[in-house]
Amino acid sequence: MIISDVTITSETSTEIITITATTTINLRDFYAWYALDELLEVSQDVAEALLDGKRYDKNHERSMRRNKVLSLDADDGTATTAANIHCNDNPEAVFEMKERFCRLCYALNSLPAIQGRRVEAHFLLGKSIQDIAKTEGVSESSVKESINRGLKSMRKNFSNNFHSCPAICP
Repeated sequence: MIISDVTITSETSTEIITITATTTINLRDFYAWYALDELLEVSQDVAEALLDGKRYDKNHERSMRRNKVLSLDADDGTATTAANIHCNDNPEAVFEMKERFCRLCYALNSLPAIQGRRVEAHFLLGKSIQDIAKTEGVSESSVKESINRGLKSMRKNFSNNFHSCPAICP
């Protein structure tokens, strides 16, 4: 859902008119790992770029399905691509892999901000613990401890949501 708001300001002494168009977007509409609605105010250009990207992804997915083509150069950037490659003939395996991906995203999203940022940086972005500690200006031991606590919390959350994956994936 996108809500537009236009603000017009005018300075009469110099006759300068500024038009600022802002849009409120829901990050849940664009990113599967957001479990709850997360509203964010962005410029009109950013909102249009996000919508264009979403349209491109849908068109690409439709084209790939229609033509039954798998390009090794074109990756949609999600972990479900591996499921589509290896489980193309088995719908149950694709469903299970997608559900596991949803539960993993939910577990990562449920972490406190600092732990989530550190787990994401280390495991998803491939940053070393030393780099994370240097960037945040903290000790390596605190980063390592935070990551370990985050993983423990994710394991607990992941196993608790075994039978009920939240409806976060489209």
